[in-house]
Amino acid sequence: MPAPATIDPLDAKLLDLIQVDVPLTERPFAALADRLGMTEADVLARAAALKSPPRPVIRQIGAIFDSKALGYQSTLVAARIAESRLDEAAAVINRHPGVSHNYKRDHAFNLWYTLALPPDSRLGLEGTVRRLHDLSGAESSRLLPTLRLFKIGVRLDLSGDGDPAARTDAPAGFTQEQQDRAAEFAVTDVDKRMIRVLQQDLPIESRPFDPWAEQAGVAVGDLLAAAETCRSQGRMRRFSAVLRHREVGFSANAMGVWAVSPERRELFGRIAAGFAAVSHCYLRPTYTDWPYSVFTMVHGTSPEACERVLAAISAASGVKDYAALYSTKEYKKSRVRYFTGETEAWEETHRHDAAEGRRVDGGLERLP
Repeated sequence: MPAPATIDPLDAKLLDLIQVDVPLTERPFAALADRLGMTEADVLARAAALKSPPRPVIRQIGAIFDSKALGYQSTLVAARIAESRLDEAAAVINRHPGVSHNYKRDHAFNLWYTLALPPDSRLGLEGTVRRLHDLSGAESSRLLPTLRLFKIGVRLDLSGDGDPAARTDAPAGFTQEQQDRAAEFAVTDVDKRMIRVLQQDLPIESRPFDPWAEQAGVAVGDLLAAAETCRSQGRMRRFSAVLRHREVGFSANAMGVWAVSPERRELFGRIAAGFAAVSHCYLRPTYTDWPYSVFTMVHGTSPEACERVLAAISAASGVKDYAALYSTKEYKKSRVRYFTGETEAWEETHRHDAAEGRRVDGGLERLP
């Protein structure tokens, strides 16, 4: 397969490294330079250029935490909204600080967003989605929380050497088992202070953790030790870069959804997670108007490339009833910000919504 986009080979090597791991050391870019056979100055210059116009390939560098392990509740939401007011509805939903991703997709359920709430949320997932359903004027909303996590971990093949439809024996990223173990660790006030700092966007400079340690009121070594503890316990999935897919040629984003019978879901999930091009694989609830139980995210250089992967999954699993939903507009893509108090402020602002009884058509079904 050809490389997905015209990109300098050394830049591609750097991006291949940092989307998997940025070293938790006092001089992470020097450590990356050692791995690449480059100078620290060159790596800093390349990283800064890759994060700046006219082609900002790097969206952010920082800690990617596991919401469940931090005590957060989260869900994917599918909403059906009149096309004439879709942009307005998306803007309303985006104002909630727990909404990190929000896309228009080519389906009757045309707005898809993710929502994460802190442990002390007074509304909870269902109450919050009901508020957003009402405020946005949605015709119907479906909560689709993760029931089983088979795989999570985005890694774009920038070298172009791999076959996107090939299966791999590599570990399936962050798994359900790891998530369950991570949730066993209690989050302390000290942890929260460190998390608030580590979730920021890492500065592109020689010693980027120095100002963060000052913010946290600790020595750099203590901050890095706390980060390593978070990672070893599974509360942090990784410390790495998130790339802008389209800027590196991955212009197609297919959410493959599969109608799988209950007795086959576990096996199917493991088969689908084994494909290198699948970055996320989840089991989610079904509804009378939504029969698809397993979700697989595939990023490709074209819709045809995504379709090839989905067809390979179908052939390997024997599951034929599936659909590909493509994102046609990105309304929001950011990381969840943990323990900031922003969600509590949003809930206080909207605490009277239920009493006012604002509903559209009763289109929010309860969880099965």
